Order: sequence, then structure tokens, then C-alpha cells
Amino acid sequence: MQLTRRHRLADWVMLLSLTLMWGTSFLLTKIAVGGLPSDLVVAGRLVVAAVLLVPAAWMLAARPVAGARLWVFYVLIAVFGNVLPFSLIAWGQTFIDSGLAGILMAVMPLATLGLAHFLVPGEHLTRYRVTGFLLGFAGIVVLVGPDAFADLANGQGHLLPMLAVLGGAISYAVSSILARLRPASDALFSAASTISLASLMMVPILFMTGDVAVNVSVQAAPETPHLIAVALLGVFATAIATIVYFKLVKSAGPSFVSQLNYLIPLWAVGVGMLFLGEEPEPNHLYALGLILCGILVTQLERRGTPSDRTQTPRKSR
Repeated sequence: MQLTRRHRLADWVMLLSLTLMWGTSFLLTKIAVGGLPSDLVVAGRLVVAAVLLVPAAWMLAARPVAGARLWVFYVLIAVFGNVLPFSLIAWGQTFIDSGLAGILMAVMPLATLGLAHFLVPGEHLTRYRVTGFLLGFAGIVVLVGPDAFADLANGQGHLLPMLAVLGGAISYAVSSILARLRPASDALFSAASTISLASLMMVPILFMTGDVAVNVSVQAAPETPHLIAVALLGVFATAIATIVYFKLVKSAGPSFVSQLNYLIPLWAVGVGMLFLGEEPEPNHLYALGLILCGILVTQLERRGTPSDRTQTPRKSR
């Protein structure tokens, strides 16, 4: 296998489109939660995505042999890949800027490395991964700031919303591990199944929170921009992005797709500044730099040195 390869123009177009769709999702979420309860925003984007994905899977996807183990994974991925992170991030963005949420989400690949050490056979922590993880953790410390806990005690600050978005990033990391461990199945069928299950899970949550009641309009009457933001989240950031992601992984490989970890936070900060007038604080940018450096260090391991490649035995395929 060659260590490097030339990627097609279509691969770069898909990478750019994913950056736009997922990076802009923080902006759209911020707009949506400005006029709708966060749980209703989550349910709306999931329903819109399910309406698109289920017919597509019915017509195009290869149906796997039904098995209880596969559907257990689908349920877990629906929880950790959709319901939990969408809910935590949407609630957190009710209080913090979209760019800040994008920076917090950048720790997801580092969290995945830490979890993989315990959950995925053969995925052990190395000096590159430990160094990258520590740099990412330092970025979170800088991002939160020394006064966060004091502000929380005084009923001020945004520590809890920031921790909620960080919890969403960790939830995505758990979902990525589950996706790697799940039994083999068609990507489109898996996406449609997990999104549909997540939509069903949101129904009792809406009734428990009361967000499904008609009196939601008493709290904040949703306007057209709020509804459009939810629709765009469902169509682009959830449905189309999922299909493009699976296609890009198959076409270009996971190493090429990993460049999203650098592009999405930068795009999220940029569109937040451009369209919402957000002004990142200096510590936000310092933290972003530390987190991205941490991701870069972990990428160095994939290239390796010639001595590393000669000392490490290759697994048979």
C-alpha cells in the first residue's frame, strides 16, 4: 500500500461540503434556540432527517440480516450519536456563542483516542496520543479559565453550558467507538435506522419537558428564521452530511477525512463572527490553537518515522 495517494477533486469537494454543513450547524443551532426550546430543535432536525433518509434507505440501501446485536448497536448509536449530543449542544448554545461551541467540539477526536484505549482491541495509547490528549486538555483549561468555578458559585458565568457542549463532544466520541465495533451493515441503512430511532426517543422527552405543548408560544414565539434553521439542520447538517460522510470515508479513507477536525472549528468561529457578530476572547483562540496542536500531534503517529515502521510488526489482513 502506498503511504500517500492523490485524491480526486470530488473528494476535496465532499470534504469542503462537510466542513460547510457541520461547521455551520453551530450557527444554525444558535439561531434555532433563540426562538425554540432546545429539545424541540433537536426533535425537529431529527424528524426532518428521518423523512429524507428512510425513503432513501428503502430504495437504495442493502438490508442487513436482522440480528439483535446489530439493533442494540443502533439503539446505542442513536443515544450517543444523536439524542444526547444534539440535546447537550443545543442546550449549551442557548447560553454560549456558536464559535465557542465549535471550539469545544474540537476535542472529540482526542476523546475518541482515550476511549479507544479501553474499548477497542489494539488501540493503545502511545506517546503521540498521550501528548495530543494533554495538549487538548490544556486547551480546555485555558478555554474555561481560572475564574469559571468562582463565577458558578456566584450564579454567573457559562461553565455548565460549556461542560454540556463538552459532554456532547465526548458523547460523539463514544458513538464513533460504537460505530467501529458494530456488526457490518450498509452505511445508508445504518444512518436511517439510527436517525429514526433517535426521533422516536425524542417523543417522550418532549412530553416530559412540556416542550410539545401548545403553550410554547407563550415563552417565545418562533419566527421564520428559527424554523428555517431547524429545517436546514435536518436537511444538511444531519441527513445529507451523513450520506456525504460515509461516501467520503469509503472514497478517500479516514486519514483524509480527519482533516475535518481542523477545518470545522475554524469555520464555526468564522461564521459566528460574520453572521452573529460574535467576538471570540483571546483565551478562546489560545485554546483553539492548543486543541488543534493536540490533534496534529496525534496525526504525526500515522506517518511515523522509518525506524518506527521497521520496529512495529505489520498485521496480516
